[in-house]
Order: sequence, then C-alpha cells, then structure tokens
Amino acid sequence: MKQIIIFIIAVCVTQLALAQSIDSTQVKYSIDTKYKEDQYYFGVSYNVLTNMPNDMYQNGFSSGFHLGFIKDMPINKRRNVALGIGLGYSTNSINNNLLITQVADNTYTYELLNDSEFTKNKFVQHLVELPIEFRWRTSTATTYKFWRVYTGIKFGYVFASNTKFKNASNTDKINNIKDFNELQYGLTLAVGYDSWNLFIHYNLNSIFEDKARLNGSSIDTKMLKIGIMFYIL
Repeated sequence: MKQIIIFIIAVCVTQLALAQSIDSTQVKYSIDTKYKEDQYYFGVSYNVLTNMPNDMYQNGFSSGFHLGFIKDMPINKRRNVALGIGLGYSTNSINNNLLITQVADNTYTYELLNDSEFTKNKFVQHLVELPIEFRWRTSTATTYKFWRVYTGIKFGYVFASNTKFKNASNTDKINNIKDFNELQYGLTLAVGYDSWNLFIHYNLNSIFEDKARLNGSSIDTKMLKIGIMFYIL
C-alpha cells in the first residue's frame, strides 16, 4: 500500500519538475494553443459523518488524503471550459464511538461506547476513485494563475478497510470490513484561485451496507469531506 502511494506521488512530482524545466525562451515564443489544465491533483480533507444514529458521535480529528490524475478535455475554442475524467486514490479515517466487532466470518456486531470505555476507536477506508467533472476556469494559454470552478461526481471502490479499538488494557484490529459499501459515490465541488481551492465531497449513498445494524436499525450514515485541493498542470 505504502509503495503504491509513494509511486503515485513520485510520478506527480516528476511531471511537475519536467513542466517547470521548460526553457523560458521556448515558453515566450512557442505558445501552446492546445493547452490543458490541472491534470494532477492532491488534497487533504476533514471528514464529517452525517445522518448518524442517535448517541453516535465523532471524536478527535478525522482526516482524508486524496490524489490522482484527471484527463482534461477542453470543449470550447478558448479552452476554459472542459470535461474531465480520471483515476485516483483516497484514504479516509473516522474517529468515532461506534465499536465494530467481528463475531464470525463476514458477520459483525455494532455498539456505541462511552468516552470512558476507549482511548482510540476508528475505522479507515482505502478507495480507488473515478472522478468525472465539468470544469470552468479563467485560464489562457499564458495565464498560470486563474479562478476555477470544477464540479461533478466521483465513484469510489473500497478495496481495503480496517478498524482499530484501544483501551487501557486491550487493542483490537479488524481488516477488510465486509459491511462497508464497496461502491460509494458522491457529488464534488472545487472552487478557488491559483493554488488554493476549497474542496467538498458529499457521499450520496451510505458508507455501510443495509445488513449493518445497530439496535435493529440500519446504519444509514454518509460522509462529508471538506478540505483543500491542489492542482498540478
């Protein structure tokens, strides 16, 4: 897992270095009229659960890490309006008081804890993502600082997950939780200028499957991600 993340970051950094090494005279006299924008992205987010069951809450800081590549496809002559489709990776951690216990193969129980019953309790999801975007910006072939509004939908496949529970005397871990929805999808919006862009992603479906039950009711909890997104040409 770590090797995959390091490889993706290395590719993005290499591409940025190559783009910045272009000879300045070449940029001056050879304007790229077929330019594309923002094809690599990197972001961090604060993750918030919505529609939680009664008495369920988050504690601590729940973070997300997102990176990937989007193929930019301009659809007008000025090239400031485009469609984008890409491939990315996302990891999301949620600190909360919902204890997930594995009692048999692919079978889990759920209960809510009090603060005194744990020092750490979280679940983590790792996803391969497919972003699809409609992109508007104020860019030109020679402008490198511009306003942007990118909106769309993002599909994610949960290929790995884990939980970690810790109290004063015990530590328990569970890998590959079968009750998580493998396919997750949500609406996305990125708005900003130059390097700084506000990023919002809201899941349209629950992060749990219907078979995940707390006190007999399904856990129809969704995730909202709010953070900062950085784009590389």
